[in-house]
Amino acid sequence: MLSRRLLPATALVTALSLLAACGGASDDTLSGKADDGELTIGIRFDQPGLGQRRLDGKYVGFDVDVAKYVAAQLGVDEAGITWREARSADREKLIESGEVDFVVATYSITDKRKEQVSFAGPYFETGQGVLVRFTDDEISGPETLNGKKLCSVTGSTSAQKVKEQFAQDVQLVEYGQYSDCVIALLAANVDAVTTDEVILAGYVAENPELLKLVGTPFTTERYGIGLAKADAKGRADVSAAIEKMVGSGEWRSALERNIGQADVRLPEPPKVTEK
Repeated sequence: MLSRRLLPATALVTALSLLAACGGASDDTLSGKADDGELTIGIRFDQPGLGQRRLDGKYVGFDVDVAKYVAAQLGVDEAGITWREARSADREKLIESGEVDFVVATYSITDKRKEQVSFAGPYFETGQGVLVRFTDDEISGPETLNGKKLCSVTGSTSAQKVKEQFAQDVQLVEYGQYSDCVIALLAANVDAVTTDEVILAGYVAENPELLKLVGTPFTTERYGIGLAKADAKGRADVSAAIEKMVGSGEWRSALERNIGQADVRLPEPPKVTEK
């Protein structure tokens, strides 16, 4: 009888030991994954000044610096980060599938997206703008796009917003990445590109003699760090890291370092509301 009573307890201890060795339920949380000293982070690869993979393989930009700071606060240094491209249309899927641990990729906080993922932040605020060729004198803002070809990326709502609110007769064109839109603009295959002004400003900074921003920002976009919807502790930890980055002065330094030369007014840090 004694042996029968001990067996279940022994089996339970063994199971718990195995569970602990594998990380257990904590592996489903951001802090649990960070305990191994490694994180996979989704960023953009094609946005100058924000998230870009250079020809030498180095990842640079404001979003990259924010991601590295947050990872460090979670106990993961840069050597432990695996960078994963997170295009606009793929961000929710990458988070929900667990292919990335969090996303820092000019990811606007919206109620619709919060149905699938959670956000920490915001860590940056900007507004939607319009990019045209430097020699274009016809387009001066979103209301002047009727009859024009307007480019944005798959999974973004920027171009549709222009069509619904400013220019019903605009022709919408979609590409997979903003860099493809810019190439199409320079080749005169489209007449304008729209997305957040800070993204467009990065392309202007790279090609000031060929591109320009027109009009003034006509929306408010709040960038957040996207992560698993059920991970409340992860969201709180990331928001705390953002607040610490702002308070330390590193947020301002990273912004000036990456976007200071672009044709855009540098904003003050937003108040973190998603905690």
